[in-house]
Amino acid sequence: MKFIKRLKFILKFWKFVPFMKEYFFSREVPMRRKLFPVLFGLAYFILPLDLIPDFITFFGVTDDIVVTSFILQQMVKMAPESLKEKYKMLDG
Repeated sequence: MKFIKRLKFILKFWKFVPFMKEYFFSREVPMRRKLFPVLFGLAYFILPLDLIPDFITFFGVTDDIVVTSFILQQMVKMAPESLKEKYKMLDG
């Protein structure tokens, strides 16, 4: 069930662009909450660890998609209520 929820989350990614922009520029979001997605994302993409190697056609990008959706979900969870309400996002 969580996989389906993440898949829906990924398919709606384009809707998150304005949210992400406001998340990073908002004074309501503390700096430590802004650093989490940046540092986690950079660490994942810089470190050469992949659960499934990228050269495997479809499944190679699956772990990248899962990690990206995890980071976005954490951003939504850490966002102030006013921001979630503005973009009509539910926690979790």
